[in-house]
Amino acid sequence: MNSYDELAQRYIDTWNETDASARRTAVDQLYTEDARYVDPMAVADGREAIASMIGAVQQQFPDFSFRLAGPVDGHHNQARFGWELGPAGSPAPIVGFDVAVSDEQGRITSVLGFLDKVPTG
Repeated sequence: MNSYDELAQRYIDTWNETDASARRTAVDQLYTEDARYVDPMAVADGREAIASMIGAVQQQFPDFSFRLAGPVDGHHNQARFGWELGPAGSPAPIVGFDVAVSDEQGRITSVLGFLDKVPTG
């Protein structure tokens, strides 16, 4: 596993952490203090906002979990990877693609998220 794979897996693990305290610790370890997350549905500036956003997504989809979809690709300080959100063992109704930029210590400074498939209605 290379550092890009590890970063992407830690990112996914953080999105799947259901304990609020453990999730906040994971966010604090993975992201820089001034990190920014942006996707078509949300903008979160800073660790507190990112942890809260993850908790809100978990409340909206309580029986779903995130998983990596396909290989992780990276160069310099940026990684790109696909992900799925859905019930375990079933096709995912939500699919996306993220680009995570990290600093020299390997902590995420920004995430640019894209939604490729979302439920309608």
